[in-house]
Amino acid sequence: MSPVLLYTYLFAINIIAFFLYAEDKRFAHYGRWRIPEAVLLATAVLGGAYGAGAAMWLFRHKTRHTAFLWTVPVAFIIWLIIFILVYISN
Repeated sequence: MSPVLLYTYLFAINIIAFFLYAEDKRFAHYGRWRIPEAVLLATAVLGGAYGAGAAMWLFRHKTRHTAFLWTVPVAFIIWLIIFILVYISN
């Protein structure tokens, strides 16, 4: 995989994750339909862990859910390792 393609993908998925978490918090505040937790977790696992973690911290959203407290940081570490390996291999 091209490093530029990977970096572009990671940038995009993190923006998407951040806004999904922000919207879910807004929906929760107004008592509206919510984004499924599986979708939120999937965006973190698929590369959006930094954006998800930033939104969790900034909006104090999903910070009491064990699944989020474990999945998001572990996904971040895994993607950070992938990022570093791709960077040093080129």
